[in-house]
Amino acid sequence: MIFLAKEEKMTEKKYYQGDEGHELLRMVRKLWKQLRYKDVTVDDVKHLHSIIAGGVEQGVYKRDKYGINPVIRTLHTAELITDYIAPDRSMTIAVLLYNLSRNEFVSERQIADWFGDDVAKLVHGLIKISHLYKKQAAVEDENFRKLLVAFAQDIRVVIIMIIDRFGLMREINNHPDEKFVRDMSLESRYLYAPLAHKLGLYQVKTELEDLSLKYLQRDVYNKIAAFLNETKSVRDKYIEEFSAPIKKVLEREHIKCHVKGRTKSINSIWNKVRTKKVEMNDIYDLFAIRIIIDTPLEYEKRDCWYTYSLVGDIYQANPSRLRDWITMPKSNGYESLQGTFKGKDDKWVEVQIRTERMDEVAERGLAAHWRYKGVKADGSIDRWMNNVREVLEEGSKNRMDLIRDMHTNLYDDEVFVFTPRGDVFQFPKGATVLDFAFRIHSRVGRSCIGAKVDGKNQKINYKLHSGDTVEILTSSTQVPRVDWLNIVKTSRARNKIKQALNEAQSKHAEMGRELVQRRFKNRKIEIDVATMNRFIKKKGYKATTDFYVAIGEGKIDVNSLIEEYLEFHARQQDTGKPHETAENFVLQQKNDDDDRGGDDILVIGNNVKGINYKLSRCCNPIYGDAIMGFIASDGAIKIHRRDCGNVKHLLAKYPYRIIRSQWSGKVGKQFAATLKVVGNDDIGIVSNITSLINKEGDTVLRSVSINSSGGIFEGTLVIGISSLDNLALLIKKIKNLKGVKDVQRTSH
Repeated sequence: MIFLAKEEKMTEKKYYQGDEGHELLRMVRKLWKQLRYKDVTVDDVKHLHSIIAGGVEQGVYKRDKYGINPVIRTLHTAELITDYIAPDRSMTIAVLLYNLSRNEFVSERQIADWFGDDVAKLVHGLIKISHLYKKQAAVEDENFRKLLVAFAQDIRVVIIMIIDRFGLMREINNHPDEKFVRDMSLESRYLYAPLAHKLGLYQVKTELEDLSLKYLQRDVYNKIAAFLNETKSVRDKYIEEFSAPIKKVLEREHIKCHVKGRTKSINSIWNKVRTKKVEMNDIYDLFAIRIIIDTPLEYEKRDCWYTYSLVGDIYQANPSRLRDWITMPKSNGYESLQGTFKGKDDKWVEVQIRTERMDEVAERGLAAHWRYKGVKADGSIDRWMNNVREVLEEGSKNRMDLIRDMHTNLYDDEVFVFTPRGDVFQFPKGATVLDFAFRIHSRVGRSCIGAKVDGKNQKINYKLHSGDTVEILTSSTQVPRVDWLNIVKTSRARNKIKQALNEAQSKHAEMGRELVQRRFKNRKIEIDVATMNRFIKKKGYKATTDFYVAIGEGKIDVNSLIEEYLEFHARQQDTGKPHETAENFVLQQKNDDDDRGGDDILVIGNNVKGINYKLSRCCNPIYGDAIMGFIASDGAIKIHRRDCGNVKHLLAKYPYRIIRSQWSGKVGKQFAATLKVVGNDDIGIVSNITSLINKEGDTVLRSVSINSSGGIFEGTLVIGISSLDNLALLIKKIKNLKGVKDVQRTSH
């Protein structure tokens, strides 16, 4: 009774006189009664009334330049928030106090002390926005950007501002300032309605759109409204007749529910007429009903689908129009099972099936969703808010462009697409058929050649639209291409394409490498790795992989490649003019600090020692190998094994540059030798091999590389060893190890 007693005393105040005073009193009485059932306490209400009444008496509230009464606007916003969403205590109190705090009647510090820091934080956000927005239509571009950034700081501030604009749009129907009305309507259409849509405030969003259409295109609005009024009785009768057998069946099946009709909004009808080029009478989903089931949370999905099947037993369903927002709810929390059924006179009726909980979320938006989840925020909404901030912080745009960009980001940031079986997938705006294919499966994506979208053939770059039903077309000959990366929108598809391209490249590179090695081996030519790398670079390839990919793809003829390589190798050996005999060359003397060779290991020519030489990397000769020397143009000598594949070529083209070489008989230097080991991929076999090598006194393991596949391992070992005899002994020991199948010395 404390509320009623307070209200009786309030009627004596002068600020409740006149038309506005009576409206103010009505809103106060209604609001105080509403707050009894919210989290706001009796003490909160008493304190709020005292503060607001004091502000009114002292003239703190000032009409704005458009004549809007701020007291009524504030109370109207608080009333609408209570009517349309499930606000928390902080939101309700912040709405009532932010005008007084903005006008410095109460400070944010006082609000924090009286009502808590959370309320003060919301008041601060609202004041920040109101200061930026007080000039409204005259807002500068940068200030307007700051305003929108402020929107994205707290979702509750966004909700309050949406409802505040909602209340204002209801008030300005007959406002004399046409420019003001137009500006408010454009912003409501392109900013506030999409924000309401994103947050699941569908009733608010619908009315904002209708009011915007009413103020911007009054003739269109009036025409559609008149059509709806004229057909209301017929429409209501049709819906009642359509619903009657459904209610009867649901009652028989003991499904506790209620059924209500729904008419498409005026703005939605206008959009259909405009985009589909149809008459109002031809809009198939103008008729709609909602079946709202009262069932426990754990049975929601089961009972909704069962209800759908019961409706399908009565009326013919349109499978292509089935929308399952229960299995995959929208990002704003919306859940519903929607189908379209053919009623009398072949008219299509949309049927929405949802539970009481789902209906409250659909009617009240995310605020109700949070209450059911028991949390204050949702991860997907946090991510969306971050995306909004990124959009706002990009570049400079004029005010209207920015609003339109926000409209796009808010309204069209996701599309929902269906498979022929009715499964639904969510994609970002701009996603293509190729994105859809990779979402189904990697194999489907890799072989995609297009799709049937709503029965029509479309290319892989076709951009998906909400409601599309997509059937992917594939071909066994299709392979991913680099330009696909420019077609897809989702990171999932992009990563799958990159993976496929890398796999294909690796496969071609391996084929190319094997082909080169096989052809060189057939011609008994040893490949000098360093020379080959320089040759590849000379051919214009930045990476050896690209070179071997080109060979694997058949872009390079290997036979021609071999001839080019031999010519290049020869030029590397000889950049001067040819000489008639090896004796004509001035041999390069070995420096005292040059450790590449030793005059006690090799004898060059006629027992000449101390000559600068290099052991050729193409065959890696070691002490004991049959060898020969090749004189370079600078007088240095490269030592080859006589069975080296390159020696045959050198003998044929440069016989005058060959010089006799032999080992001196003194051992002490270690030589590099490469072994290829093949064996069973058993536990410990690699460890046994390396342990054996390390136990050999004059042998050092320099590097090891192991590959295994299908239970077989193949290892490449580079060792330092003093002589051919020691190498032969080591190979024999490795072959005797359990699990080793073969050991061969290779050139590199």
